[in-house]
Amino acid sequence: MKRTDYQAIVIGAGHAGCEAALALARLGFKTIVFTVSVDSIALMPCNPSVGGTSKGHLVREVDALGGEMGKVIDQTFIQSKMLNRSKGPAVHSLRAQADKQKYSRTMRRVLENEKNLTIRQGEVDELIVEDGKLKGVRTHTGIDYLGEVCVVCTGTYLNGRCITGETSTYTGPNGLQAATHLSDSITKLGIELRRFKTGTPARMDGKTIDYEKMEPQYGDKKIVPFSFTNMETGITKEQSLCYLTYTNEETHKIIRDNIDRAPLFSGYIEGTGPRYCPSIEDKVMRFSDKKRHQVFIEPEGLYTDEMYVGGMSSSLPEDVQTDMYHTVPGLEHATIVRNAYAIEYDCINPLELKASLESKKIQGLFFAGQANGSSGYEEAAAQGLMAGINAARKLQKKDPIVLTRSQGYIGVLIDDLVTKGTNEPYRMMTSRAEYRLLLRQDNADERLTPIGHEIGLISDERLAHLKEKYIKIEKEIERIKTTFVGDTKPVQDLLKSYDSTPLISGISLAELVKRPELNYEVLSPIDPNRPALTDEVKEEVEIHLKYEGYIARQIRQVEQSAKLEQKKIPKDLDYNDVKSLRLEARQKLIDIQPETLGQASRISGVSPADISVLQVYLTTKSN
Repeated sequence: MKRTDYQAIVIGAGHAGCEAALALARLGFKTIVFTVSVDSIALMPCNPSVGGTSKGHLVREVDALGGEMGKVIDQTFIQSKMLNRSKGPAVHSLRAQADKQKYSRTMRRVLENEKNLTIRQGEVDELIVEDGKLKGVRTHTGIDYLGEVCVVCTGTYLNGRCITGETSTYTGPNGLQAATHLSDSITKLGIELRRFKTGTPARMDGKTIDYEKMEPQYGDKKIVPFSFTNMETGITKEQSLCYLTYTNEETHKIIRDNIDRAPLFSGYIEGTGPRYCPSIEDKVMRFSDKKRHQVFIEPEGLYTDEMYVGGMSSSLPEDVQTDMYHTVPGLEHATIVRNAYAIEYDCINPLELKASLESKKIQGLFFAGQANGSSGYEEAAAQGLMAGINAARKLQKKDPIVLTRSQGYIGVLIDDLVTKGTNEPYRMMTSRAEYRLLLRQDNADERLTPIGHEIGLISDERLAHLKEKYIKIEKEIERIKTTFVGDTKPVQDLLKSYDSTPLISGISLAELVKRPELNYEVLSPIDPNRPALTDEVKEEVEIHLKYEGYIARQIRQVEQSAKLEQKKIPKDLDYNDVKSLRLEARQKLIDIQPETLGQASRISGVSPADISVLQVYLTTKSN
């Protein structure tokens, strides 16, 4: 049997696989990435977009660490928008509509141009493991590919089954070949598999849609890049329109009248679906008091007339889908190009993983993306990058990089998965991050680019540029704090124009910036010595000034919890020796094997009293 040697193997070339493979190759390791179809590299089988609430944070963090997703979407977007601008900066999130074929082609080209990376079309059937260590993989054609580390990024292809009504086919998304044999190999290694489900809406022929009945949705006039390496002037372009319409009582009646034919309700679908991205039939049945639901009509790209019907994913039979969609204003005469469908797939229980995303059972075996029970392109890319980095660190015989919950949304995402687990497809949300004011999308470079440089994915030049940027921010904050204005007529007139309380004595510009009705930019007429600064520097200055007290409070909270995060738990600790632990806590700790006291404190079923007992025990043992 022929054998081919590599140092690293990646299974799957979706958003997780691309980031994992690029990280490994860029860190100098001979890497091969397998895909069931070379044409499906970085495929967007569902929404043709990148980013969104909290997901935009993940993309910027991936970029700050040296990943690729942000750069590719900056090249291929057709509409860009910063969401939640009316709210505080903690929840500002960038979202871009993509030209999905161009995105896939662009990412594929990046992979093809990476010198240490080989792309191979083929299905991996088996993981080769000896004495608890990963040795390689075996393909469906019987060829062994040997390597010291492997990252499994199977997405929704692992035992995939697409379902429309009573009809199902064992395929991956978009009718592509599923990976039908690897599940058996994973199970034989003692790794627990689960069955999850997701879905996608129909695609319509844009020529048959009546846009006059819909509300146009415009992109931002001022473009904010995803990648910190790009400037607005370098990526600004004419943008495409999206549209908003709504379901109605007639839509809901058709769904209710045919709910017995819905696989989700008839029991034909076995997998657990995503709570925060439900199908339209699920929304209608769960929220029966709602008379309408939003429907976003979004272009699939500049190359096609296909339009994505966001908000109406479904697995209803084709005839019901046709009737249902035709009740939506603007879609009365629309032609379906592709039916909506649900897809079931296998994924592992993420509690099987260390915080590095390495298997607890098999050395050198890593998992990332939807294979870990998460949902979304952005969550996948973030995990893929970290799994690729840590697979490389294993080859380098270095400690893994584990981001804490106070360092990034990536840290929150991975910690949630490996500490709490998930019983449904996990979706990132800003509410999951307890330190979200510190983890803003605008300062991802400050938080993570030095770590990316330490890893080896960020150049010296990029790090120097970052340092220069934050020196400017610090200087400007200090200047604003020490620049005072008095009750002169220009000052009072400006304050009056913004309904702001007039001055009775001198005040610093910093104090004026903190007023809710004012901001850094509107004070420019009374600040003649203001230096010329980029928009991103101005934004950081304003946030630091306006939210100074809140930021300081969160920093203190992080410092208070840091002691638990830094306290390592010995790998050989026998929790049965810790006599004062409650039975439930002991069992949970044995099952999950937390790496730090901080991680242990977040395990469901482990109380603060249990952590105190464990802390005393570890202190006693170390003395």
